[in-house]
Amino acid sequence: MIIRIARVQDAPVLLEIYRYYVENTAISFEITSPTEEEFAGRIERILKKYPYLVCEDEGKIVGYAYSSVFRDREAYTHCVENTIYLNKDCLHRGYGRALYSAHERALSMQGISNLYACIGYPAEDNDDFINLNSPDFHAHMGYSLVGRHNKCGRKFGRFYDIVWMEKIIETENVEGIKPFPEIKNEFEKTL
Repeated sequence: MIIRIARVQDAPVLLEIYRYYVENTAISFEITSPTEEEFAGRIERILKKYPYLVCEDEGKIVGYAYSSVFRDREAYTHCVENTIYLNKDCLHRGYGRALYSAHERALSMQGISNLYACIGYPAEDNDDFINLNSPDFHAHMGYSLVGRHNKCGRKFGRFYDIVWMEKIIETENVEGIKPFPEIKNEFEKTL
């Protein structure tokens, strides 16, 4: 298994992983999958400021993780929202842990300290479109539940909650946030 920085050229494979979650689950609240061009644009935009990593096993991309703006106010610059998606057939094999661990190293090098995850959550006990894998994974990675929004998303004709989970990490740079391109070379040496 290797972790590396995503490339715009990875968009078709990453989109295929994501498309499953958009079309078959309430894990993503997107209703329609983005186009390949839109998805490539997302990768390009994110990499200008934050890490976007992929995990490969035997030459095949099995998942990805990235950060994005938590809130668009200057005082929040030390905070990010993290996202992770794994190929649906590659869960519970350590890929998520490897991705998030590398991702946290990059964020620490940037000066980011507060990590947030916004996670779809079943509003009812039994649901065929969502499970508790994501909140359980985040708890396993050291995130704590900090909030819940009830029935705030609607997909597949039903309502879903979201939960917010948080993790505070040690940072190498408390004075200012470095954009990911500024620490990219140094970070790649840690992979």
